[in-house]
Amino acid sequence: MSQRPSERQVQIMRALRTWIADHGKGPSVRQLGGLVGLCSTGSVAYQLDRLEAQGLISRSDRPWRSVRLGS
Repeated sequence: MSQRPSERQVQIMRALRTWIADHGKGPSVRQLGGLVGLCSTGSVAYQLDRLEAQGLISRSDRPWRSVRLGS
């Protein structure tokens, strides 16, 4: 059963989409946090883990910059 993304997760997805369109790869955890107003890299990592578990993003071998939208 898939959960709907939280407001914060939607914000992160939008930031990822924009960053990838502008730069051709995903942002670092710190950069992503700055884009969405999260100071803690742990909080950003948690949200990325949740998005991945929901199938909304995928990463290869856990490098944060390898994030892809969709599964």
